[in-house]
Amino acid sequence: MDWDSISVSAELPEVVDEITYQRVIENAGATWDYFPGHFDPTYAQSQGNPTIFVNTMHLAGFADRVATEWAGPRSRVVRRSMRLIGSIYAGDTMVGRGRVTDKRCDTSVDPPRYLADLQIDVLNQHGALCCPVQITLQLPPPYPESR
Repeated sequence: MDWDSISVSAELPEVVDEITYQRVIENAGATWDYFPGHFDPTYAQSQGNPTIFVNTMHLAGFADRVATEWAGPRSRVVRRSMRLIGSIYAGDTMVGRGRVTDKRCDTSVDPPRYLADLQIDVLNQHGALCCPVQITLQLPPPYPESR
């Protein structure tokens, strides 16, 4: 993504991800998150959930994916703020939708940082908002830096 071509309020492409039981369990194991709600359906149901659900790191990684697939491989997440207001369960479809809310050049550092603020909403297949996320991406400079 070229920083100069970014327009505030631009929509990011939607990202859709099918969430299987295996992926929920693998992600919990890979992140050493052994809370039983992420791998034990009986426990999850005893807590009022229909089944196991993805963990916070899975949601954060998905939001980062929505942002960086749009911005390209030279972008990087420098800030993320998220709220968990719903769950994504095994068998659900996770949907990521985003838009650009601001862009700016941070000249308080050398070299300057070219930043884009994004609002990303993680929803389930029914359109219920599960996790609103604010992400700041650092993008490559709009022109080759002279050194």
